[in-house]
Amino acid sequence: MRLLILTQYFAPEIGAPQARLAAIARELRVRGHAVEVVTAMPHHLAERTFPGYRGRLYVRESMDGITVHRSWVFAATGTGVRRMASYLSFTLSCLIGLMRAKRPDAIFVESPPLFLSLPGWIFARLFGARLIFNVADLWPDSVRELGVLRGGPLLRAAELLERWTYARAAVVNAATDGIASVLRERKGVHPRKIVPLPNGIDVARFTPRPPDEVLVRDLGLEGRPVVLYAGTHGIAQGLLGVLEAAEELGDDALLLCIGAGPVKAAMQAFATQRGLHNVRFLAPVPLDEMPRYLSLARASIVPLVRTPLMASARPSKIFPSLACGVPVIYSGEGESAALIERAQAGLVVPPEDPPALAQAIRRIVRDDALRARLAMNARNLAVERFAWSAIVGTWLAALANGSPGLV
Repeated sequence: MRLLILTQYFAPEIGAPQARLAAIARELRVRGHAVEVVTAMPHHLAERTFPGYRGRLYVRESMDGITVHRSWVFAATGTGVRRMASYLSFTLSCLIGLMRAKRPDAIFVESPPLFLSLPGWIFARLFGARLIFNVADLWPDSVRELGVLRGGPLLRAAELLERWTYARAAVVNAATDGIASVLRERKGVHPRKIVPLPNGIDVARFTPRPPDEVLVRDLGLEGRPVVLYAGTHGIAQGLLGVLEAAEELGDDALLLCIGAGPVKAAMQAFATQRGLHNVRFLAPVPLDEMPRYLSLARASIVPLVRTPLMASARPSKIFPSLACGVPVIYSGEGESAALIERAQAGLVVPPEDPPALAQAIRRIVRDDALRARLAMNARNLAVERFAWSAIVGTWLAALANGSPGLV
């Protein structure tokens, strides 16, 4: 199969879509499939395009043997008009990369942003290719439930585009069981179109390791029990509640926050106002560096706000932690909470409940036997269920069964 991936976000950016798509592309190449990527100039979580790409309309490059076509984008972070302008700018400029790509058998469109389904469908028709629409987040549902958009013509237009896209896609990937259920039961997507493609992890690159002593020394963490939050500092995570839990912990644990996002400045201001000396903020680090930082942690924290939509979420930040044998403290409910509880790979607390989160952190920090048991279960869960090799193999088999001649 020759696959063309259309996505606004791709390496060297740091984030869930970037890591997921790069891993899928690498695994497909290992299996003998040809992969090209059409994406934007790197800009995620920054107000400017990355150095080396600024002021350029189009760049062609090779990454891990994969041809990557990049086009200009209006770089913006956060929510609202600027973010929408960023989405729309790439929806137009991606035509440059699509015109330079080789004719594929299928075009794999990553959503969000939803708007990419338009150029994806146009070029699928031109190339005589199948359109595969990958739903990693139920957009526009998520922006409506988080209060980013509240009614109005823009939201109605997005909902019309969503229905139009599902009707024209040959395959609709679902990242979680909950998303698949919503697609079937509320979005009217025919069950034969829906193919599971969950998040995974490279279990060979992400493995348990002893604490990185150089990093401990460089960060001044000697003798400090560390819990880690690594990922986007966004609205959906309810991170001010995590800081309230850190305030309650005092010297019992140090919270290390790695990443960037629209609420990071508010978090830093909150920590300063409350005098939280047990909270440390670091800039984003490349995914391949994360095992070093996870080696410092007694546990990782994966929080989500309380909304019905989040009950179907399976945050990608869970999987590096599991693979590295670091227990997950999941502050949320639904599908991921059940996954962690069944496997006994961490602890689960209600969403937006700082006292319960602080209590769970204390349990893991103080009970070495508990932590060791949860850590072993976490690693086993990653290896048995979420290795990319198995996930991609299952996905390809489902494509072949549902769309003869595609794979």
